Amino acid sequence: MSRRLWHILTGVLVPAWLFLTLIAVLIHRFLPVAPWLMVHLLFLGAVSSAILIWSQHFADTLLRRQAAGGRTSLGLRLAAHTVGAILVITGIVGGWWPVVLVGGSLVAGNAVAHAAILLAQSKGSLPGRFAPLVRYYIAAGVALALGVTAGVLMARTDVDGEPFERLFIAHIGLNLLGWVGLTVVGTVALLWPTVLHARVQTTRASAPGTLSLFLGGLSLLVVGCLADLRLVTALGVAVYLVGLVLVMIEVVRLGRASPAVTFAGWSLGSALAWFALCVLGFGLLVALAPDWVGAADRLDQLIPVFAVGFAAQILLGALSYLLPVVLGGGPRVAKATARELDRGGLFRVIVVNLGLVVYLLPVTSPVKVTLSLLVVGTLASFLVLMTRAMRVNRRLRADIDPSVPPPPAAPAATPPRRTGAVLAATGVLLLAVTGGVALDPAAAGLAGTAASVPSTGHTTTVDVVMKDTRFTPDSVTVPVGDTLVINLSNEDDMVHNLVLENGVLSGSVVPGASTTVDVGVVGADIAGWCSIAGHKLLGMVFDVVVERTAAGTSSESSDHGGMTEPPGGPSAAEDLDLMKAPPAAFAARDARLEPATAETVHTLTMRVTNTETEVSPGVTQTLWTYNGTAPGPTLHGRVGDVFDITFVNDGTMDHSIDFHAGALAPDKPMRSIGPGESLSYRFTATRSGIWLYHCSTMPMSVHIANGMFGAVIIDPPGLPAVDEEYVLVQSELYLGAQGGEADGDRVVTQNPDLVVFNGYANQYGARPLVARVGERVRIWVLDAGPNVGSSFHVVGGQFDTVFKEGDYSLKDGGSTGTGGSQVLDLAVAQGGFVELSFPEAGHYPFVSHIMSDAEKGARGVVSVLP
Repeated sequence: MSRRLWHILTGVLVPAWLFLTLIAVLIHRFLPVAPWLMVHLLFLGAVSSAILIWSQHFADTLLRRQAAGGRTSLGLRLAAHTVGAILVITGIVGGWWPVVLVGGSLVAGNAVAHAAILLAQSKGSLPGRFAPLVRYYIAAGVALALGVTAGVLMARTDVDGEPFERLFIAHIGLNLLGWVGLTVVGTVALLWPTVLHARVQTTRASAPGTLSLFLGGLSLLVVGCLADLRLVTALGVAVYLVGLVLVMIEVVRLGRASPAVTFAGWSLGSALAWFALCVLGFGLLVALAPDWVGAADRLDQLIPVFAVGFAAQILLGALSYLLPVVLGGGPRVAKATARELDRGGLFRVIVVNLGLVVYLLPVTSPVKVTLSLLVVGTLASFLVLMTRAMRVNRRLRADIDPSVPPPPAAPAATPPRRTGAVLAATGVLLLAVTGGVALDPAAAGLAGTAASVPSTGHTTTVDVVMKDTRFTPDSVTVPVGDTLVINLSNEDDMVHNLVLENGVLSGSVVPGASTTVDVGVVGADIAGWCSIAGHKLLGMVFDVVVERTAAGTSSESSDHGGMTEPPGGPSAAEDLDLMKAPPAAFAARDARLEPATAETVHTLTMRVTNTETEVSPGVTQTLWTYNGTAPGPTLHGRVGDVFDITFVNDGTMDHSIDFHAGALAPDKPMRSIGPGESLSYRFTATRSGIWLYHCSTMPMSVHIANGMFGAVIIDPPGLPAVDEEYVLVQSELYLGAQGGEADGDRVVTQNPDLVVFNGYANQYGARPLVARVGERVRIWVLDAGPNVGSSFHVVGGQFDTVFKEGDYSLKDGGSTGTGGSQVLDLAVAQGGFVELSFPEAGHYPFVSHIMSDAEKGARGVVSVLP
């Protein structure tokens, strides 16, 4: 096999992984464990494959001898790594730890083999100025083996809490700073000056002591994680950073002496800058975090910056330079190939880097989405350019006639003007930001109309801070006729806004941001509030008070009580008709509970969406839902099972999720996240019963009342099979306007408009549950609240078994064998199940025996067939 064909075949691996990464990014909202998958397709797939290929290639060049086994050995290592990576990804996505173990062992063992081969190769080589750089590749292989080991342990079902977070930080440090970072430092020491066409006699990276700084830093990082010494870990990152700064000084010196003029140079330089910033951020986040959980949480948000700013750019920059060299064909062909890869180079670099900078600013979620699409699309354009470059190379090579001497070298082309690329990139970024703002016009704020009083020509300016779900100050006094300007800043950890009853809106203000609100000429008292659902209920109200003159020229004050009806119009409760049957096409929520599967790790993405939902015939509400339904999906497992949840907020405000079925510190997994954000929530079910999950973002009552709840059922050991098994989740609705959201003011009254089973009033009266005479029926019941308890009763039925809050209060008729129960009484957030058999065919209503609640929709029917 020719050298060129070998490089083409092995080179397919990296673009293939990049293509899979791109697909995962585009469809991530539909993938399980999407954040993990995107990161590992890039790092474990594309970046690691490139490292295996090019570290061996550069080692051969630096040591001036081939490794044992030559291409066959490298081919086997590439195959082993690829198979191992596929197994790891398959195991994590499917929740199969044994598969993760096999794949991780293959990747780690292959990394050790790679390091051992390089070590043996270096021992038999002649001395060289740059030969010490191969030691970086050897150390990187060992780091990968250790980092993968930490990752495999993290995937175990019994690793949780702080030990998990410490493993996570060690995993990040060993893989990103060790495997990727050491390889990059060892490579760019020569690749960077080569790309810049600069001559070097020696490099800082190959100087004695530099590698020791990197290895010492990594060792301290790992020791700190293992010994539960967070500041030691931060110190390790600082030592690593010292070594990196020494290398970066040389990088900057060469860049100033021979400025980059190609995409490869710009991309490599940008990547190294991001690398230094990410390492600095790594150390600061670990050092300043309150604990390991906080450190891991913050590092989790740094990884995408590391992936896009550093890893993706270093990979594309290196490939842009190396691909023409590998494809060959002589200087003329290589230059033509390089020109294809260099198309729009400066434009692409500016879009990616400036786009990433803007993304990191406190901009709104839609702006982040448009910027993400632009940056990812710009990076993905490399795959198109690479395909074009390979075609050009192949065509030009085919046109070469060995009998014809090559044409004389063309005069050097005049470098293209860069102003156009800069302006084009800036314009595209502005369009992306504008498009994001257009998706959320409220973010820009809207001005209201001025009061119909004479203006004094004077402007009163006040500073108002939003923090702890309060406006500070919560009242300002303004002379009548003055123009009021409010400098509004958000120092809270959630999105807020200011709505004034004269129609002035601040728009959404994200945490850390500020805006200016021009209220206009003030002629009367004005009430204001935060319109994010429930925030007004929590006391986030604001008053503009007119300073009255002696002549009493101010208008009568407005009603400070706010709106007398729900936003958007009168309450949908006026349209309720609980005697009305749903349409013929109506399909009730399937209440059947399928048996728990044999899997012990349950992987699920829980996605918040705003979904307009019918809750009673002719009545709709826009509910905040988990996976599009209220209640959310019912999770079912056994004691000891692990639930690996990816929680994604596709809503329009902060949300969270709290699983009562897991016992763990709530700080990280139960925190509120903003629109467009996600988090991982992993818990082990150690206790049996039916458990509530719900949104715990304040005001919690409104979030639950507007649909954010569901059930987790953990079967008690030895639970016998039954003929029919159903699950009913009781909840309340406090109706806002038709198609609107819950009325927060109504929630406070604890007097719901509807009380329902599984989200719809009387649905099982119209579409009954089904059983047969003599069959054993089990009905799980959970009261999600947020305010009203339940007293579950089946009319005409008697329960011989009652299980409540983790234990049996009656089992198979109790000690007498003839005992029975008539209700399962539940407080809010409690649950259990009842079992019964029906003696004869007929229709058996079931209700909450709090009869006013049954009359509000908490009723259904079991249709018993012969």
